[in-house]
Amino acid sequence: MSLVRRNSGFFPSFLDTMAREDWFGGLERLSDTIPAVNIKELEKAFALELAVPGMKKEDFKIELDKDVLTVSAEVSDESKAEQDAQYSRREFKYASFKRVFTLPKAIDKDQINASYTDGVLNLTLPKLEAALPAPKRLVEIA
Repeated sequence: MSLVRRNSGFFPSFLDTMAREDWFGGLERLSDTIPAVNIKELEKAFALELAVPGMKKEDFKIELDKDVLTVSAEVSDESKAEQDAQYSRREFKYASFKRVFTLPKAIDKDQINASYTDGVLNLTLPKLEAALPAPKRLVEIA
C-alpha cells in the first residue's frame, strides 16, 4: 500500500491547475500588471521608483492634476499575421497599468522630473524651500 497525498476536493485542484497551465503543458506566467513602487524621502526631494521592465520611455504617460500624480502606460505588440499561416501557438503582448499618488503640499510641482533606465522609471519630486529642514544656527546670548 502506498501513501498518496490528495487535495481535499476535485474542483479546487482542477480549477487551480486550469488557471496555472496552458493546454500545451507549459506554465502560464501569472504576474501582476501593477508595477512595484519604492518611495524614498531624501533631504531635498522624494524619489519614486517604479519597476517596469520591457517598456520604452515613450510608453509612459505622467500627469499632474492639482495634488494627484498619475503614472500610466499601455503597450501593445500585435504583429501582423500572415493569412495563410497556421499557428500552433501565437502570443500577443499587451500590458497596461495606472498608479495614482496623492502628493503632499510640500512638493514643488513645477520641478518634477522623470527618467527611465534599466527597467526602472525614476521620478524626482523636489521639496519646496519652505519644507526643507532649517540649517543649524547659533543663537548668541545677549
